[in-house]
Amino acid sequence: MTYGARLSNTFHGEWELYVVTDRMSLDWPEYSFGRTGPVPTLQERADALAQLGYVLADGAVWEWQECSTGVMDRVELLASVDVQRKDGAA
Repeated sequence: MTYGARLSNTFHGEWELYVVTDRMSLDWPEYSFGRTGPVPTLQERADALAQLGYVLADGAVWEWQECSTGVMDRVELLASVDVQRKDGAA
C-alpha cells in the first residue's frame, strides 16, 4: 500500500514533512526540519521518512508545486511523493 508524503514550507515558513495515512484524521506522522532554508536535500528527506517508518515507493519521484495567494506574497512550496511502510505492512 502506498501513501502520500508531503514536504512543505507553509507552516511559519519552516520545512516539514508529513505522511498522509488516511483521509479521516489530521494526526499524521510528521517531521520538522526546524529551518526555513535551504530546501531539505533528497538524503535529508529520505532520512526523515525513515525516522517516520517509510521509504519511497518503487519508481517514485518528488513532484513540486507553487502555492501563492497573491503576486506580492511569499511563494509557498509543496512537494509530494508516494511512499510505503518500511516494514511492508499495509
